[in-house]
Amino acid sequence: MIDPELVIRKIVLITGDLDRLGALAATPLADYLASPTDELVAERLLERIIGRMIDVNYHLLTESGQPPPRDYYDSFTELAKLEVLSPDFAARIAACAGLRNRIAHEYDEIDPAKVHEALQNAVKDIPEYLRRVQAFVTRA
Repeated sequence: MIDPELVIRKIVLITGDLDRLGALAATPLADYLASPTDELVAERLLERIIGRMIDVNYHLLTESGQPPPRDYYDSFTELAKLEVLSPDFAARIAACAGLRNRIAHEYDEIDPAKVHEALQNAVKDIPEYLRRVQAFVTRA
């Protein structure tokens, strides 16, 4: 059974971090690249936000009777089957799972300009993700 309190608590945490992330996203690229601190803060906020989104995804899927997704990327795309997200939006936002893995596990050198670009997508897409998740939980 979906726990609305758990989902709302995660949404509140994501929203708080997203507010902080918005200021970094508004920073011009040259200024962002000149500040190693901004870079580190942005990476950590993205990691926390995306990790919490993945937690929500797994909870919604498994508590709706779906098997656990095979990976973090699929945790987003599988939400389309529950009609939480549209298939196109799910595929677009699922790319953040790869960014989270690169940040968390340091798989590759992280390009600060790409992170800045991800900030622009995050401040646009994550609020939409949160609205759709909250709407799903409300009707569930």
